[in-house]
Amino acid sequence: MSGSGNRTVEFRRETRNLFFHILTACNLRCRHCYINRARHGANSLDASAIKEWLEIFAKHTRSGSRFLKEVSLPEKSNVIFLGGEPTMHPDLPFAIEEARRLGYGSVTVDTNGYLFNNILEKTSPDLVDFFSFSLDGSRPEVNDPIRGEGSFDACTEGIKRAVKLGFNASSIFTAHRMNLHDLENMPELLASLGVRRFFIQVIGIRGNPAMNHDESLQLGRKEWEAVVPDVARKAASLGMRVTYPAVFLERDERFECAGVVADNYFVFPNGRVYTCPLCEDLDLHAFEIREGRLVKRPPVTEADLYTLSIDEGCVMNRILHPGNIEYENGRPLNRIACCMLKKEL
Repeated sequence: MSGSGNRTVEFRRETRNLFFHILTACNLRCRHCYINRARHGANSLDASAIKEWLEIFAKHTRSGSRFLKEVSLPEKSNVIFLGGEPTMHPDLPFAIEEARRLGYGSVTVDTNGYLFNNILEKTSPDLVDFFSFSLDGSRPEVNDPIRGEGSFDACTEGIKRAVKLGFNASSIFTAHRMNLHDLENMPELLASLGVRRFFIQVIGIRGNPAMNHDESLQLGRKEWEAVVPDVARKAASLGMRVTYPAVFLERDERFECAGVVADNYFVFPNGRVYTCPLCEDLDLHAFEIREGRLVKRPPVTEADLYTLSIDEGCVMNRILHPGNIEYENGRPLNRIACCMLKKEL
């Protein structure tokens, strides 16, 4: 992180993270994209809705009532603008400025690197903590079959442009069986491009993978642990801050669900608000935005399932992705961590 105190997403109890999808449109059709337009809508929010929705999460937190009680924004609050491809939205510069005006502690823009609408010229490093670039291979031969022809060149050029203009760049790599073999090559590439943070993500079977029944992309515990921790250490040795999911817990490790102990909101342009990303393909969202208010939905929602205690760890993973868990004599050999639990080097 830079000496100026720039921050990006923190996964801690005292931190609120707003994952704000301001549109679902995108110029790419990534094989592992999680967007499901039947669930998330196909519209783009206009500037007035963006302003109103940012204000909702700047003024409210959870309560036992049907509506959420107005309180001050937590000291550590982050907004992450997503899509689709958020730079395709012409009002993204306004959204960034509005988030700063409302007191969000950090602003991140997740992007595929095409950087539409001259976004780098319409905002500044003083307003954006990080542009976070999705790159799923160290060369076009690996990345482009996953993300689309020409996307490697576009993304790496986008990183270079952003860094040259003084922006902090981070990179997101979604690990699965099509690209895990290439993960070890990412740290040197990213270091050469000036990337400051490296996020390694595990693929979720939702959106495109779920619709295409592409569960063959998922990694088992042995595959994950044989590669990811070593690559994370390598990237950290090159000066990058590295974040990756814990995924698997040992039997004696304590399980905690972010839906219970943290404050994360995944907001989509049709007004659905989830608190667990695993549920985003389902009609289980805990909240909806209606007429400028954040409204709790009646049971059964994702929130009603979080408090269930099971030997397998994450109850949502047990329901949605039971293939992740191996058993011996009826007991799980591996427990699944909350997908929001991250390790950081």
